[in-house]
Amino acid sequence: MRGITVRSRSIVGNFFGGLQSLLGGNITIYTNLCERAREETYRLMCEHAQQLGANAIIGMHYDATELMPGLTEVLCYGTAVQVTAAAPGR
Repeated sequence: MRGITVRSRSIVGNFFGGLQSLLGGNITIYTNLCERAREETYRLMCEHAQQLGANAIIGMHYDATELMPGLTEVLCYGTAVQVTAAAPGR
């Protein structure tokens, strides 16, 4: 299963991110962008798994690739499976 999104940083985001980087610490503008991208790819992966009849995903991973400056592909992937309850006494 997979979920994929491509995100870009806005001019405003780059401006405020640059200001935050001068102060050091967590750059919340970029942190929020990363969280939204991961959330979206996870949701897409789960929807894809459900469409194929899976009810669980194992071995999930995230990957990100910079396609060009300011443009990043985020991929979430794993193995879709069907989980069933064990028979009593096992």
